[in-house]
Parts: sequence; structure tokens; C-alpha cells
Amino acid sequence: MKAFQIASEWIWRLMLTNFLWIGYTLIGIGVFGFMPATVSLFTVTRRWIKGDTEFSVWQVFKETYKKEWMNSNKAGLIFALIATFLFIDLRIANYMQGLFSVFLYIFFVFLFFVLFMTVIFFFPLYVQYTFSMKEYIKQSFFHSIVSIKDTLVIILGLLFIAYIFKQWPGLLLFMGGVIPSLWISFICKTRFKKLEEENR
Repeated sequence: MKAFQIASEWIWRLMLTNFLWIGYTLIGIGVFGFMPATVSLFTVTRRWIKGDTEFSVWQVFKETYKKEWMNSNKAGLIFALIATFLFIDLRIANYMQGLFSVFLYIFFVFLFFVLFMTVIFFFPLYVQYTFSMKEYIKQSFFHSIVSIKDTLVIILGLLFIAYIFKQWPGLLLFMGGVIPSLWISFICKTRFKKLEEENR
């Protein structure tokens, strides 16, 4: 009975957090809601990873969303501009002829992957440390290209999660954001702790 109660509490906790993430993203009309809602999501999952579950998820989510709306959207704008620039370059490379165009295409696809991983690392860094926006992006980029082992572990975990969601697509509505966030938070917590111990 105790195990059933704990499992039920966690299922409810996960579902509630995912609904809040979706709801607050929609409140910001998607474009302006995604970044602060995702920062709020990672704030919650980071606390869980640290062993703290005795707090109001809704209260933390709401307060973080309001507090980080402006700064997180600034980061989102920077990432969006970089992605747009890379997309234009990718399209140009696609229309070019010859071996050099193939090289350029592969190069820009690689840069897209690096950008994706930079965004992945941005959220756990943002909720754990206090940096300038420039430093957040710099550190996120640094981790994306230096942390090869952790990057691979994150990607493999996300691919496995994507496979589970593909098998049971109904889970996306209930846990589509919170489960990947938990996985990323767990891997990054271990990495950040190791780096902090090395720098002491």
C-alpha cells in the first residue's frame, strides 16, 4: 500500500507539472510562453532531483514564470535568431552544386545539432547558477561541445523516451515535457557537481 501511495503521488506530481508547462506555454501564446514555462519546469524538476518534494508545484511554477519571463525570452530570441541564420545557410547550401555544397550542408546540420544541445544545457544551467545572459549562452555552448559523454547519454535517454512516447502517444499530454526535463536535470546535476568538486 505504501508503494502504491508513493507511485500515485509521483504520477499526479508529474501530470500536474506537465499540465502547468503546457498551460503556461499557451498563456504566452506559445512563442512567448515556451521559454519561461520551460525554465519553470526545470526549476521544479531540479528541486525533485535534489530530493525536495515538499513544496507547492503550482506556486513555484507561477512565481518562476513571472520572475523569469523577460530574461528567458531574451535567451529564446537569441536562440531563435541563430536558428534562423543557420536555416537560411542550410537552404542556400542545399541549392548549391558540387562537393563543397555537401560539405557545407553537413557542417550546418552539425551546427544545428550543437545549437540544439546548447539549448538543452541552457535550462539546467539557468536554474542552477547566476550568470549574465552572455555567460549562460557561452557556458551552454561550452558544455554542448566539451561534455561529449554527457551529451551522448542525454541524447540516448531522449531517444528512448521518444520511443516510449511513440509506442504510447497518449502519454505525451501527461508527461511529454516533464520526463525529458527530469532526465536532463539528473544528468546535468551529476555533471555540474563533478565540475564544482574539480574546481574547489
